[in-house]
Amino acid sequence: VQLQASGGGLVQAGGSLRLSCARSGRIFSINNMGWFRQAPGKEREFVAAIGWRDGTTYYADSVKGRFTFSGDGFKNTVYLQMNSLKPEDTAVYYCAASSGPFDSTSSSYAYWGQGTLVTVSS
Repeated sequence: VQLQASGGGLVQAGGSLRLSCARSGRIFSINNMGWFRQAPGKEREFVAAIGWRDGTTYYADSVKGRFTFSGDGFKNTVYLQMNSLKPEDTAVYYCAASSGPFDSTSSSYAYWGQGTLVTVSS
């Protein structure tokens, strides 16, 4: 499974960005897609996930109500719509894929894309 993330950039606080993650390869084995982020000097943390087969979404409390995770099965692409961005959302965002049931721990995801940097200025 290969994952290609894109869409990061610089935005002012209160603004919006949409991250994309295109997947290819043995995608039939994937049950969940996730987004994680890592800010400078901090550990990687869970942001959101989506069950690929049933569309169930999960969000970290810090982004609930502001971020929306969606998927396009035809395009094999998932999206993270980020609204009302805050400076504390600044981080490198990574998409990830898992063959198992939903889990918010990064070690449960076997496949990772390259990160895309999101910078939110105050």
